[in-house]
Amino acid sequence: MKNIGIYVHIPFCKQKCKYCDFISFSNKENCINDYFDCLLMEIEEKAKDYKFEVVNGIKEKIRVNTIYIGGGTPSFVDEGFIEKILIKIKENFNVLKTAEITIEVNPGTISESKLKKYYEFGINRISIGLQSTNDNLLKMLGRIHTFSEFEYTYNLARKIGFKNINVDLMIGLPNQTIKDIECSINKVIEKSPEHISVYSLIVEENTKMFELIENGKLILPDEEVEREMYWLVKKSLEANGYKHYEISNFAKPKKESKHNMNCWKQESYLGIGVAAHSYFNGIRFSNIIDLKNYINNLKNNVSVHNVVFHENQNKEKMMKEYMLLGLRKIDGVNITEFKNKFSENLIYIFRDELNKLVGEGLIEVEKNNVRLTDKGIDLANLVWMEFV
Repeated sequence: MKNIGIYVHIPFCKQKCKYCDFISFSNKENCINDYFDCLLMEIEEKAKDYKFEVVNGIKEKIRVNTIYIGGGTPSFVDEGFIEKILIKIKENFNVLKTAEITIEVNPGTISESKLKKYYEFGINRISIGLQSTNDNLLKMLGRIHTFSEFEYTYNLARKIGFKNINVDLMIGLPNQTIKDIECSINKVIEKSPEHISVYSLIVEENTKMFELIENGKLILPDEEVEREMYWLVKKSLEANGYKHYEISNFAKPKKESKHNMNCWKQESYLGIGVAAHSYFNGIRFSNIIDLKNYINNLKNNVSVHNVVFHENQNKEKMMKEYMLLGLRKIDGVNITEFKNKFSENLIYIFRDELNKLVGEGLIEVEKNNVRLTDKGIDLANLVWMEFV
């Protein structure tokens, strides 16, 4: 029986961060009611197409094993909207009782009553966007919270009963120092979250951050310093019982993000909402990025106009993507699992790519796995490019 994940995009924010290039909007509160009405409609429509799958001539119910509510800032909107979304998903899909249900929250948009409601709704994983414990850096990023507000949010979540919390951190920020990183990681370790995600800043065009850097008002740390930050984080977290299981993610035992792991294993997922992406049986598609048109199309019963087709993968493309995604994981790609999925030997299929990457010291083939070396972790983009 097939398992899938469901991602729900909530694009509303109190304030747009200076580095953010996600499809998210501030000052669009007048659209919130209509948008959630449309989410409910889209969930019903998606269920008609993806609730069942025929396997060997037998119609089977598809099971949902992860739900991820992301943004934007899902905690910005009234918690009643979140409840309606979860009820509608559970009414229309076969959601496992053991499903991982995550919501992203930002300090500055959360309250005790919201967190209590999330817990009552069955949400069992909270992802808190901290980014730094340095208030000056938070202000520079355009975040709306302080470190003390993060602590308030985190402590509330624990008090209410959440036993699976992720904390997001960023490295490679303008004006950020090694000492800042050391301070941030130590303070987060003291809180003992189950999961920590650590992302390097990627400066995208059409963001306020890009403009400030282009004009010389902010200066990024050089690449060597950024890599020093990364390895400091890695060593500190591993020394404190966290497993480095993916390029940017660390978890306590058995607390890896199931939603993300499903994506890196090339399993199917459905995206609900504006700009949300879906992947189902090798077919990749998404929703349009225009909020007004997304709403109007659903309200006018022409939701087909919301869908953007990206690709229908053949076996070769699927195998390459499986390698690219699998080599994000620190354990890498399991040779036996690859053979079970594709009936092919990856060592033979990708012999040229593997010989080149092994020769450059970027990957290693050990026992039953192909994985990144330490050098490969630093130069991962070069590895992934071989499978594009």
